Amino acid sequence: MIESIAGVDIPDTALANDATALIRETTPPLIFDHSRRVFLFGSLQARALGLAPDPELLYVAALFHDTGLVEPYRGEEQRFELDGADLAKAFLLEHGYSASDAALVWTSIALHTTPEVPWRMDPVIASTTAGVETDVLGMRLGNLDAATIEAVTAVHPRPDFKNRILQAFTDGFAHRPDSTFGTVNADVLEYFVPGFRRSDFVDVIRGSDWPE
Repeated sequence: MIESIAGVDIPDTALANDATALIRETTPPLIFDHSRRVFLFGSLQARALGLAPDPELLYVAALFHDTGLVEPYRGEEQRFELDGADLAKAFLLEHGYSASDAALVWTSIALHTTPEVPWRMDPVIASTTAGVETDVLGMRLGNLDAATIEAVTAVHPRPDFKNRILQAFTDGFAHRPDSTFGTVNADVLEYFVPGFRRSDFVDVIRGSDWPE
């Protein structure tokens, strides 16, 4: 039986079911519930904006988008978004999906914390970002009625979500602070990690190897 939440059908394919099982079993409830909400809110925002993303690829992008914040998936050097993107790409290829599908999901995850750019790209990419921006930042909540929001959060609740996701961000990349250069992630470390000083773009330019 197809699961439907707030009028959005959860994809019922081997790929989607395997993704659900993997993320449910290997990530904390905070990440699993958030990731499912990203799919649901991304799908709803897409509907409101007249976008038609591939639901299966959007589902995989949503489920894997924050895996780079947590063990066993988070790395030591690269941006956390790339950890999740690389994992999702490998997952799709292992399931026999095309390189283009894998690249599309990779891009959706790699860009999900980048403002504006994803909205000019494929609906899967745009909708992944839409779901993240709705659930984390509260953006475009006005596109959704109260009953729809309640239907989503009844299945995947958000207890103390603001504080818990900020803690997950801090834990996810405090050990690799250089990976936050030029990203919104530096805001998190500046706020929560004593002694952290973000790399300054102007200082990088002025301190480059070019003689002037």
